[in-house]
Amino acid sequence: MALADGHQVLNVDALTYAGNLASLSDVESNPNYRFAQVDITDATAVDHTIADYKPDAIMHLAAESHVDRSIDGPGQFIQTNVIGTFNLLQSSLKHYRSLEGDAKDRFRFLHVSTDEVYGSLGDKGLFTETTPYDPHSPYSASKASSDHLARAWRDTYGLPVMVTNCSNNYGPYQFPEKLIPVVILKCLRGEPIPVYGKGENIRDWLYVEDHCRALLTVIEKGTPGETYNIGGNNEQRNIDLVHLLCQIMDELCPREKSSDSRATSSEKENDSQLATRHSQLITFVTDRPGHDLRYAIDASKIEHELGWEPSENFESGFRKTVQWYLDNQPWWQNILSGDYQLDRLGTS
Repeated sequence: MALADGHQVLNVDALTYAGNLASLSDVESNPNYRFAQVDITDATAVDHTIADYKPDAIMHLAAESHVDRSIDGPGQFIQTNVIGTFNLLQSSLKHYRSLEGDAKDRFRFLHVSTDEVYGSLGDKGLFTETTPYDPHSPYSASKASSDHLARAWRDTYGLPVMVTNCSNNYGPYQFPEKLIPVVILKCLRGEPIPVYGKGENIRDWLYVEDHCRALLTVIEKGTPGETYNIGGNNEQRNIDLVHLLCQIMDELCPREKSSDSRATSSEKENDSQLATRHSQLITFVTDRPGHDLRYAIDASKIEHELGWEPSENFESGFRKTVQWYLDNQPWWQNILSGDYQLDRLGTS
């Protein structure tokens, strides 16, 4: 999206387990695109990369982001999300201080964060930019720490920092450990679809391309020192979302009738139609430790001040996402041919 808008882009990525160069095949030959394999926990490498490229703006999206993984291994989340952010801020400040005139006036550092730093909402209310922080997982605690660092570098050193806190992203190229790709791929494999607890946890879902547009809008129009919440206006209970995805899968990729030998002849006869529905695969499992009940974003600030609002509605983004996974099976099959097999994490 940034390339389509005419920007020159340096993509910095450590290529950890979720990194995949195959996701960049459509832009790798673009003359305005460069890639650097750099781990942001390596302060020297970060310093050299920023000094070499001399960016007009830095959009910091690098993070360990899967809550379940943070439960099993919190140390990597501290290293990447806290220490890595510190390294980026230090190198960016050094670069910023080397700039003069219009180049210095234009420079921006955008720190991209999550609504999970705010904790859990009750049945009513929305997260605003002034909601107090109350993180409950190692992941959200590490992101809250990095948010505070970013704002401190603005207040203490004058680095033109902006912070965004977004709701749950979904869409193409999402590593298949997150809820939506898990549901889609479990449907395709005819395997049980795990739903935590009773499926009553609520999230606001933001289509990834809407999020990208919002981030570019903040870079171009946002005010240093400000925070902008980015949401999809799309609250869903997990169980309702899973049922919606199953319905879309029923339409786009119907399931073959079950040949379960354990069913009686009358069960097979009475449930012959129901047994072909993907929702029959739904299985409730033990809830995640510290699972926040509800997240919901008030995105009125970015809408009113910067003119952004999401394009995808209740169903359109989910349908696009299901279709993408159906159309791009080699992409996710290559991932599932390795160590990751859609196994559950975060039960410790």
